[in-house]
Amino acid sequence: MQHATTTDPAYRNGDWGPAYLVQGPSSDLGVLRLGAGQAMTNHYHAHCDETFVVLEGRASLWVDGSTRVDLRPEVVVRCEPGELHYLVNDSDADFRCVFIKSPASPGDTVNVPWVPGDPLPVRPTDPTK
Repeated sequence: MQHATTTDPAYRNGDWGPAYLVQGPSSDLGVLRLGAGQAMTNHYHAHCDETFVVLEGRASLWVDGSTRVDLRPEVVVRCEPGELHYLVNDSDADFRCVFIKSPASPGDTVNVPWVPGDPLPVRPTDPTK
């Protein structure tokens, strides 16, 4: 058994970003905190899906640079392997969500620079590139 709390996790960037809570061979579980205006880099996972369960606040999730999902409390979204996803807190309050990656795939994140308003992103593995 593994045990953790979302009360005071070790966020990657001090007081914001992702924080892993429980990691194992079948899945990784953590919490993501974004302050007003903060964003997670556009990226995808080659081998795992990633699910987001919103705890508090509002943010926008952009999938493949073309689909915007309004994230708010009680919303659950799953991105499949290979789907680009970009999260931005475009509100004036803190945003927090739980994320679940399954299966656990350390080092599986591929960053693809993009922000809303840019031309649609192209994955490095895309044969059209």
